[in-house]
Amino acid sequence: MAWYPGATKMELQPESDQQPAIKPTQFIVHSIIAPWTAKRTYEYWRDSTNLESHFGLGYEGDLGQFIGTETRADANYLANRRPDGTGAVSIETASNTSGTDPWTAAQVEELIRLGVWLHQRHDIPLRICPEWDAPGFGYHRLHPEWAKDGTSCPGDARVRQFREVVFPGIVARATGKTPTPEEDDMTPEERKLLTDTAAAVKRIEAGLTRKPWTYIGPGDPRDMHQVVKDIDATVRLTVTGGMTPEQINALVKDIAARVATDISARLAN
Repeated sequence: MAWYPGATKMELQPESDQQPAIKPTQFIVHSIIAPWTAKRTYEYWRDSTNLESHFGLGYEGDLGQFIGTETRADANYLANRRPDGTGAVSIETASNTSGTDPWTAAQVEELIRLGVWLHQRHDIPLRICPEWDAPGFGYHRLHPEWAKDGTSCPGDARVRQFREVVFPGIVARATGKTPTPEEDDMTPEERKLLTDTAAAVKRIEAGLTRKPWTYIGPGDPRDMHQVVKDIDATVRLTVTGGMTPEQINALVKDIAARVATDISARLAN
C-alpha cells in the first residue's frame, strides 16, 4: 500500500488490512455534503458506515488518508475495483450541506498537490477519464458507473472548478509549466493549529463592538482619536512660556497616555 506524505495518516481498520489490493488508475473527487474536517470524516467512516474513501479534505486544507492507495476503498461503486484489479483512488471533500459551494483556495491547492503525487506515484495519466473504466482523473458524477443510484456530487460550482482550475493545475504542475508553491516545514497538525488560531482571532475582532480609538463618550460626538488630535493642537497653540519643543512633545505624550488609560478603564466597565 502507498501513503501520501502530504496527508495525516488516519488508518481505518480492519478495512486497511482486509480489503483487496488494487492497481490505481483513476482519481475520483467527491463532496461529502457536510462541512467536516478530515478527522471528522475519518470518524464517520470508522463509526457509522462500512463505506470509506482513501482521503478526506477539510475546508482549511487539512488532508487525511484512511487507506493506502493500493488498497480498495468503497466510494466509487463499479470503479472501486474492476475485475482486472484496477481501481480508483477517492477523496471526499468538505462542502456545505447542499453541495453547492465551491472548493476553498486551500482545498484547491491540496487537490492539485495530491493529483500530481498520484500521477507521479501511480502513473495515472493526465487526462479526464473519457470512459468510466479508462485511466485518468474525474469527479463522482462524471460517469454513472461510479455511483450506484446516480449522484449530483460534486455540485456545478465544483465541476467548473475541476475542469477550469483543479485539473489544469495538476497538468501544469506535473509537467513543470507552473511553479510549485514554496514548501513550508510545518506538519499538517501545525498548519491546522495556525489556521484555527487565525480564525479565532478574526472571530474575536468581529466581536469587538467598542474599539479604543473609535470610542465615543456621552455628550461628545468626537471619537477618542479626534479628542487626542484636538488636545495636541490645543497644547501646541497655548503652551509657549519658555517650553522647548521636546518638553511640549513630552507633555502631549503624557496627556495621550492618560487618555488611553481612561479609555481602557471605561471599556472594562
